[in-house]
Amino acid sequence: MPAQRESSSLLTVLVAFGANVIVAIAKTFAAIITGSASLVAEAAHSWADAGNEIFLIQAERRAAKPPDGAHPSGYGREAYVWSLFAAVGLFTAGAVVSIFHGVTQLWSDEPATDYFIAYIVLAVSFVFEGISFVQSFRQARNRAEERGTGTLETVLNTSNPTLRAVFAEDSAALVGLLIAFLGVLLHELTGNAVYDAIGSILVGVLLAIVAFVLIDRNRRFLLGEPGSERVTQTVLGMLLQHPEIDKVTYLHLEYVGPERFYLVAAVDLVGNDVESDVAADLAAIEAEIEDNEYITEVVLTLSRPGAAPLRPDAVDRPDDTRIADRP
Repeated sequence: MPAQRESSSLLTVLVAFGANVIVAIAKTFAAIITGSASLVAEAAHSWADAGNEIFLIQAERRAAKPPDGAHPSGYGREAYVWSLFAAVGLFTAGAVVSIFHGVTQLWSDEPATDYFIAYIVLAVSFVFEGISFVQSFRQARNRAEERGTGTLETVLNTSNPTLRAVFAEDSAALVGLLIAFLGVLLHELTGNAVYDAIGSILVGVLLAIVAFVLIDRNRRFLLGEPGSERVTQTVLGMLLQHPEIDKVTYLHLEYVGPERFYLVAAVDLVGNDVESDVAADLAAIEAEIEDNEYITEVVLTLSRPGAAPLRPDAVDRPDDTRIADRP
C-alpha cells in the first residue's frame, strides 16, 4: 500500500511540474507583451511552483530509500526537509517577488496593452492548472475516503508532504488566476493600473499564507509529530492482540516519514520467563511488528512493576491491523 501511494504521489508531482512549466512560459510571454503587473506576479508564481516541484520530486526519491545501519528508521524525514525547501522557495520566489512588483507598480501610469492576449493566457493557464489540481484532488479524496475524513482535513493532517504541497499550490494557483483576471479586467475597464498592481500584491499575499502553512506543517513533522489518538488506539489494539503480550503500560508513536512510524512501548509479557528468554521474546515480537508496512522501527521494554495498563477505547480497527494514516 505505501509503495502504491508513493507512486501516486510521484505522479501527482510530475503532472504538476509539467503543467507549471507550460503555464510559466505562457505567463512570462503574456507579461512581457502586456506589461501587466498581475501577470508578472502570476509568472513568478508559476516559475516558483515549477522549481518547487523539483524539490518535491527529490523528496519522494530520498524518502523512499530503505533503512540502513546509519539510519535504522529510514530516510522518510527527508521528505519534510525537501518539502520545507519548496515552501521557502514558494515564499521567496513567489510571494516576495509578487508583492514587491505590485508595490512598485502602484504609482506607475504605464498603460497595459494587448488585453486579449492576457485573457487567452489566463484561460489556458486555468485549464492546465485545473488538470494538475484534479490529479492532486483525486489523490487527496481517495485518502480521505480511506480514513473517513474530509478532503481538506486529510490534506492538512496527512504525513505526506508532497500531496499537501501540490494540493495547496494548485489551489493557490487557481485562486491567483482569478485575482489576476480581475486585476487585468479592472485595469482595462477603468484605465487605472492600480487595480493590476493590487492584483499582484494579493497574489503575493495568497502565496505567503500558503507558504507559511506548508512551512509550519513540515516543521512540526521534522520535530517529531506524534501519531494521532486514533492511530495510537489502533496500534494499542494491535499490540494487545499479540499472544505474547499481556498488557501495555506505555506507548509512543512518532512519524519518521510519510505514513511511517517509530514505535516505543512498555509491555508485560505472558508468563514469567527468565531474563534471557524475555530478551529473546521481546526481540522476536519487535521483528514481527516491524513486518507491518507502516512501522519502520520498534523498541519494546518491560513495564515497571505496578504500572497501570493502557486500555484501548472503542475505535474501529482494521481486521488486518494495518495502521491507517488518519488525522
